[in-house]
Amino acid sequence: MSDGLYIAAASSWLPERLTLDEAEQAGLADRARVWNTGIESVCVSPDKSAPEMAVLAARDALGRAAVGAEDLQLLLHACAYHQGHDMWPAASYVQRFCGGGSYPAVEVRQMSNGGMIALELAAGHLRAYGGSTALVTTADRFSLPGFDRWRSDPSTICGDGGTAVVVSTRTGFALLRGLATVSDPGLEHGSRGERFSDAPLAARAPIDLNSDSLVRELGVEALLNRIEAGQREAFDRACAQADVKLGDIDWYVLPNLGRTRMRAQYFDPFGIDPQRSTWSWGRRVGHLGAGDQFAGLAHLVSEGALEPGQTCLLAGVGAGFTWTAGILEIIARP
Repeated sequence: MSDGLYIAAASSWLPERLTLDEAEQAGLADRARVWNTGIESVCVSPDKSAPEMAVLAARDALGRAAVGAEDLQLLLHACAYHQGHDMWPAASYVQRFCGGGSYPAVEVRQMSNGGMIALELAAGHLRAYGGSTALVTTADRFSLPGFDRWRSDPSTICGDGGTAVVVSTRTGFALLRGLATVSDPGLEHGSRGERFSDAPLAARAPIDLNSDSLVRELGVEALLNRIEAGQREAFDRACAQADVKLGDIDWYVLPNLGRTRMRAQYFDPFGIDPQRSTWSWGRRVGHLGAGDQFAGLAHLVSEGALEPGQTCLLAGVGAGFTWTAGILEIIARP
């Protein structure tokens, strides 16, 4: 990518963590099922809605970037689940409580890859219209009766939280060197039932993502190969743009999926060392819907792990399927 796009700030607002022991004692979780995922704890918001958490993360990111509402040309808010109200624009709420403005505020729905898709859309918008700054937020809160974080997805445990990144054409701690998305809509039916319903949760509550339709149709090996192919193509495109090799990446910010998925989709096929990834942190906060990548980046920033000259890869995958890879060159201490 020849034109300069930067990450000026990355922030997250994550509520208190609930451990597996605490969840089991409260009768919320089945230890045997959760233990297999490798997840130790998840962030749980007892009261704050998803958009409220997004606002908290966004305000922090704007402050870190020294950016005001008057400097923004775009706000994109990504989410995977219910935002607290029906038929209501959550992005406008985030915009209002981050200082307002007349610039576009748009919601992005691409499941767990929503944050990364929004980042690519923000980059394209700034290039096309000559703007200087965009704010990208994500937030999800997974709660009953609609979603059982401990049981709705048998191989991934979901956590709550809000995240934000400020994208700039002027300055930042990281230069966006590569960004690519790949789609395979032939897999979209793996996330839905056979019939369309008339209202949210009318088919079943809580949501059950334990569907084996793709396995029955394609077989386990063929399905894993197809998922790997999509992620590999996204990696290859982003690496080509950045002129780097995947094995030379210093940090891998990966989705906070269960252990089996992490091994099958990232560690084994791509030779990624878990110690060079955000897995040790991700297994303690849970899968944050559309926000794993921005929260993971914010975690590396807060830990002081990012050094000038390093490269950092953000990897996203979402039902549909879509895969996105973004490659950052760290050019200053955050």
